[in-house]
Amino acid sequence: MTMSISAPDDSKAKRNVAVLVAAQAFLGAQMPMIFTIGGLAGQSLASNVCLATLPISLIVLGSMLSATPISAIMQRWGRRAGFLIGTVGGAGGGLVGAYGLYLGSFPVFLIGSFMTGIYMSAQGFYRFAAADTASDAFRPKAISYVMAGGLASAIIGPQLVKATSQAFVVPFLGTYLTVIAINVIGSLLFFMIDIPKPPEPAADAPKGRTRWELITTPRIAVAVICGMVSYALMNLVMTSTPLAVVGCGFTEGDAADVVTSHVLAMFAPSFFTGHLIARFGVEKIVALGLIILAGAGAVALQGVDLNSFFIALVLLGLGWNFGFIGATTMLAGAHEPHERGRMQGLNDLLVFGGVTLASLASGGLMNCSGGTPVEGWTAVNLAMGPFLVLAGGALIWLALRPAED
Repeated sequence: MTMSISAPDDSKAKRNVAVLVAAQAFLGAQMPMIFTIGGLAGQSLASNVCLATLPISLIVLGSMLSATPISAIMQRWGRRAGFLIGTVGGAGGGLVGAYGLYLGSFPVFLIGSFMTGIYMSAQGFYRFAAADTASDAFRPKAISYVMAGGLASAIIGPQLVKATSQAFVVPFLGTYLTVIAINVIGSLLFFMIDIPKPPEPAADAPKGRTRWELITTPRIAVAVICGMVSYALMNLVMTSTPLAVVGCGFTEGDAADVVTSHVLAMFAPSFFTGHLIARFGVEKIVALGLIILAGAGAVALQGVDLNSFFIALVLLGLGWNFGFIGATTMLAGAHEPHERGRMQGLNDLLVFGGVTLASLASGGLMNCSGGTPVEGWTAVNLAMGPFLVLAGGALIWLALRPAED
């Protein structure tokens, strides 16, 4: 007599993924919008051009500092609470940023950028939320589908920039007002999400590993390193791209189109990244992502014609997709449910800490490491090398460890 094994029921997970995909598509549009114009607006407001990308850096810093508190809130009150806090931060950042532009005040504009980081941090947890109610088999696909929602944001965001950046006498003011509306409307999506709060642990339940024990677990450490490097290098180059494109004689519209192609490349592969991970293994997909990131830097160093910008930024997006989604999947399977809030908050603190440093370095390398935009763009792309070696070495080290570790 044979026993049938029923397939796991992922109906709830699929409903949650649908909501998160919509959130990634609509709410996520604000990030390519702000990353397209943030450096250009900063350049127009800052007294020192070396500080042009400081608004982007403040967004990422706000995200880094928000990661642990938002993760703790989600652990205690559920994902919905954390996601709604993110939309409040996004709307507040848009409002203060718009006021800073109206006043012509760089410090006020920076405060708005920092507040926008609260939304960016909450958005980073969409991918983890997708895995919360998913079976082991559906988990990598759920993460990929949610990331694929960014495909729509890649189209919506830059097109909204084109439609709104010069809508008022004050440049970019219309874009920031649009960001407010996106957050207010998009917040309604989270009332449809159905992810149970993590159960309160019993008094005699295992407490889980400490943060130090988690981060020194080999598989977790490598996942965090690869996630940091993939995201930080993507941000390093993307932050400087609008400045480089405009600095090399092209238009703001050209810069928006390059960013569109980049963000499309970031999210389009997500429809099949999960399948590739399931078939070939997460380590191979992360390694492929790092190789593609290296290819992006190589193309960018070949020239500053518009085609080179497009090709380099498409490769940058592809490399980020494989590297970051792969690292997220590796991490999601390396800790227990009761360690979720502790580990995911720590991961995003470290990842966005690295991204903050990268965005700070981006403006300095682009505007202050040479006499021309070409020299600055070269410096930005050369800076990728050591970090790719670090992440690649970490993957090789993990692969060479005994299987039982």
